[in-house]
Amino acid sequence: MMTTADLKSLLSNNALTVLTRRYLKKDQEGQILEEPADMFRRVAETVAAAETCFAPEQDVQSLADKFYDAMTRLEFLPNSPTLMNAGRELGQLSACFVLPVEDSMESIFEAIKQTALIHKSGGGTGFSFSRIRPANDVVLSTKGVSSGPISFMKVFDAATETIKQGGTRRGANMGILRVDHPDIMDFIMVKKDLTVLTNFNLSVGMTEAFMKAVEAGSEYDLLNPRTGKPLKKLDARKVFDRIIDMAWTSGEPGIIFLDRLNRDNPTPHVGEFEATNPCGEQPLLPYESCNLGSVNLSRMITSDGEVDWDKLRETVHLATRFLDNVIEINRYPLPQISEMTLSNRKIGLGIMGWADMLILLGLPYNSSKAIELADKLMAFITNEARSTSRLLAEQRGAFPNFPGSRFDQAGELPLRNATCTTIAPTGTISIIANTSSGVEPIFAVSYIRQVMDNDVLVEVHPLFEAIARKEGFYSPELMKAIAEKGTIQSFEEIPEKVRRLFVTAHDITPEDHIHMQAAFQRHTDNAVSKTVNFPHSATREDVAEVYRLAYMEGCKGVTIYRDGSRDMQVLSVAKTTEAPSEEKVPVESGKSGHKRERPRALVGKTYQMTTGCGPLYVTINQDNSGLFELFTTMGKAGGCAASQCEAIGRLVSLAWRSGVQARQVVKQLIGITCHKPAGFGENRVTSCADAVASAILMHMQTETGSDAVFKTVNNGGACPECGGPVEHEGGCCVCHACGYSECA
Repeated sequence: MMTTADLKSLLSNNALTVLTRRYLKKDQEGQILEEPADMFRRVAETVAAAETCFAPEQDVQSLADKFYDAMTRLEFLPNSPTLMNAGRELGQLSACFVLPVEDSMESIFEAIKQTALIHKSGGGTGFSFSRIRPANDVVLSTKGVSSGPISFMKVFDAATETIKQGGTRRGANMGILRVDHPDIMDFIMVKKDLTVLTNFNLSVGMTEAFMKAVEAGSEYDLLNPRTGKPLKKLDARKVFDRIIDMAWTSGEPGIIFLDRLNRDNPTPHVGEFEATNPCGEQPLLPYESCNLGSVNLSRMITSDGEVDWDKLRETVHLATRFLDNVIEINRYPLPQISEMTLSNRKIGLGIMGWADMLILLGLPYNSSKAIELADKLMAFITNEARSTSRLLAEQRGAFPNFPGSRFDQAGELPLRNATCTTIAPTGTISIIANTSSGVEPIFAVSYIRQVMDNDVLVEVHPLFEAIARKEGFYSPELMKAIAEKGTIQSFEEIPEKVRRLFVTAHDITPEDHIHMQAAFQRHTDNAVSKTVNFPHSATREDVAEVYRLAYMEGCKGVTIYRDGSRDMQVLSVAKTTEAPSEEKVPVESGKSGHKRERPRALVGKTYQMTTGCGPLYVTINQDNSGLFELFTTMGKAGGCAASQCEAIGRLVSLAWRSGVQARQVVKQLIGITCHKPAGFGENRVTSCADAVASAILMHMQTETGSDAVFKTVNNGGACPECGGPVEHEGGCCVCHACGYSECA
């Protein structure tokens, strides 16, 4: 049995940070009431207690100990709501839900109310808006015209913005519109303005008919959902190209192959798939929910460096039982959700630590042997999960909708669960498990976790550090250099075999991403959450090729991210593929350590910056020795925004008059986030402080003629909560320092 001390030694500093901030029980004053071991014991005993619903004589304590051991050894972890809420008053344990949105005002606003209840309970929601009549269509009851689905999506978005998910999770939504909806072009283009629908991931629901029209270069019908009749035709390739263009520009919309989802729908007699959860890996019927969990593959290795198939089998069996128990004890936020979930009893057992497993096995992520192992391993996991589900069906009964399901065939044994496997993003639970996320490559070999005035804290992948020390090329200076570079591929002092093994998401080709996703998808009941990463230099045709490949390879959806397309990049005067260091910002001459007196007249310029609080006017004055003072005027907002900007201006002015370099001021203010992670305006300003930094840098560059670029040095921008590096993975943005997630 894992002791509290042993568990603490096993958990990384990042894991302890995430647990403390987001998972451990607190009192009303925010004081921590439990240790990590207490949390795992709370979850284990609560979930094990479900056994008494089926067999009162069951040895619950023995099973609770097994659940506890699996979690504290970091071999299996359930989704975040289960860790947070099991054994607590809220008791809502599911991560994802889908709600119906019908073509009526009553249905739309009922769905908004239900969304609020789900978000409050800690869940994320998915919607199809395809049933809403298009903009400018007739409204018979009022003789007016419809405003269309996008206008109502904005109401859902506004509601999400105001809800705090139990104080631990932020609202997340998936919005899907069928490609044959008349408003599809507006839907595709809606996130051209990145301040719109910021609480939504968007995906176009592709049909087989549309994809065939794309291949043929023909037109296809747009159907009015109110009548079901064709309204007009569009050129399929032009629509496809517009999707590609927007995905290339901003990473959205993604695509989901609806007909492919329904091909694998286990209960077509109950309903049709129209939507998924926020990250796209879990198709669900209206009012259905799914609880997820992941096996840590990096813990499934023998001492001889082989896959421990026996341990993996045992862990899958235990995890499947765990997740079925969760369905029984869950406190569902709506009675309709309880009814539908208990009727189908879907679970989604997935994996994390895949990239770390490959490293431990000595297999490069982008190798044919890795693809072969992915195929074999996921087939094994799904088969073993179904084996346990059949055993549970013998003991507890099949899921109620089994009769008439696609499993209800002669000679087939009943199943307890309509689906058993899903590969979800594991952003925060993989941090707890100190392993790689989902089926993604490692996000970095080394990265800067925190930057202070004279202190740079470098986090190094533990497997890389162990190899570096063993082979004698470890040094703090090298680790820092790698963190600044983001990849080890150009470091010739690192052996080639190590460079091949430690490839990051940006080191492999987009095709490698798709081949890996497809290998796992072939043996996954639901879908696979994965982000296909592109370099900034990728073309639109590169993105189009990946979309076509995903379709041909049998994937159920695709999410792509082109490096830099949605980052919090403050200023981009010169186009460059690398993020220059701060030393490229011009250095002022004539600075000394004493405070300069202000002359009667100074020369300067005023810059208008777009912020979430409205236009901010930044005036920068200078004397013969350099930058001297800074003033701000808030064009629209008053109150705190204006006063905080004034305070920033006074402090910056004092710093400059006291000899502080302008680049040091920029370094402290740049990338601070208080609004949407995507930023505002042409320069993606993320806060008023960030706007001031941008204006200073703009002034420095125009005054000196420098073409320098200064931006946050990481793949996904700065975390809005801790300032750490954010990575795009599993269809979401995740901070590996504090566990922040855009989708959770």
